[in-house]
Amino acid sequence: MSKLDEIAAWLRRRLPDLLAENQVPGAAVALCAGAATVDAAAGLLNTVTGVEATADSLFQIGSITKVLTTTLAMQLVDEGALRLDAPVRAYLPGFRLADDDAARRITVRQLMCHVAGFEGDVFTDTGKGDDCLEKYVGLLREVPQLFEPGELFSYNNAGFCVLGRIVEVVRGRPFDDCVRAHLFEPLGLTHAANDPYDAILHRTAVGHVEREPGGPFEPTRVWALARSNAPAGSMLAMRARDLLAFARMHLAGGLGPDGRAVLSQESVLAMRQPQVAQPDLDQGTGWGLGWELFHRPDRAVFGHDGNTIGQSAFLRVVPERDVALVILTNGGCPKPVFRELAGRVLGELAGVEPGEAPRPDPAAPPLDAARYAGTYLSSTSRTTVSQDADGRLWLDRTPLGVTAGLGAAPYRTELVAWRGDSVLPAEPEGGVRAPLAFLGDDGQGRARYLHTGRADRRVPS
Repeated sequence: MSKLDEIAAWLRRRLPDLLAENQVPGAAVALCAGAATVDAAAGLLNTVTGVEATADSLFQIGSITKVLTTTLAMQLVDEGALRLDAPVRAYLPGFRLADDDAARRITVRQLMCHVAGFEGDVFTDTGKGDDCLEKYVGLLREVPQLFEPGELFSYNNAGFCVLGRIVEVVRGRPFDDCVRAHLFEPLGLTHAANDPYDAILHRTAVGHVEREPGGPFEPTRVWALARSNAPAGSMLAMRARDLLAFARMHLAGGLGPDGRAVLSQESVLAMRQPQVAQPDLDQGTGWGLGWELFHRPDRAVFGHDGNTIGQSAFLRVVPERDVALVILTNGGCPKPVFRELAGRVLGELAGVEPGEAPRPDPAAPPLDAARYAGTYLSSTSRTTVSQDADGRLWLDRTPLGVTAGLGAAPYRTELVAWRGDSVLPAEPEGGVRAPLAFLGDDGQGRARYLHTGRADRRVPS
């Protein structure tokens, strides 16, 4: 039995128990090593209806969509119709933000690698029509600039909606049409859906969420976010094997399954090149164009994660070994599932060992309460960091805006030392303890930003 056969047998045997251990209702997995492909599924697509997950089931891929949106834009670069370092206004003359000078200077490249600097969590619903992206971009004129364009990495959903609008304008057709014509069709993706109207034609997963902290995971009452956020990842659903086909195109230097070029090799390689380093958050090491980079000392790894309403998706690609892995889930605590599956699959097939989960450092100096304490704000949460009478530091996060409307629960945890200005929550969230970092200086010796992948700015308490 080959190593791939051994992994396939283990995957199909282990997956049902792994899901149950982590309260994940259902999942689909696909992986490739060279020309060989393996897929598997287990659990339920909906715990109320009892429909079982199969390898052909569709799950939402969330923010992995951003890599598809970038690929669409890079196709335009290949055609000479788009320039990475051109200002956004070269293609969208009406692009406005609250800071007009920043809006004038932001480039296409900065959108692709999350350094444009404006508030990125904007989920305004502008309707279901083909004009929803145009309307959405028009509403950004009230959005604040958090820092200078190019200064800092901060995950930006809105930036990818702007990028999707650029694709629409240059192509002269709606974004969803561009996805179908320039990705679904040349890649032969038969189990992929741009919206609920397409998804209902397939065996499709429903997300599951906790209605009360610590309560059971139940089917969500809202299947997807607004269509206006489609280029950032609010809508797209597909089976694991179809997402794997997209990854294989990038492994093949841009060639589709019929040997025709979907993207140039130059653009494929450009998307993997580091553009910006990430803070020390136990996530990726940096960001390329669309791709998150997870490089190890002896191995390049890239990919992306995606989260929508009760669904989580993971994609990892190891080009040197011609290996890719897709994991799609619909609730519960999916990150431990990802860690175990990726550890075995990427470790044995690609020589990529999983990193150790972050642990508190008992030898670290006490946390600097004077630097960290305060209130940090974004459009989706207000976070307060405070010190108690015993000198312990506590984080309290209150959901705002769309996250509050979707039932996100408040979160409270003690903060403990980890590495430098990066600290750990004592209480897990979603089954993991994700580090956060305090960055910058507000001129009074206090951190200017609380960074969790997004930079939340300090505001008066």
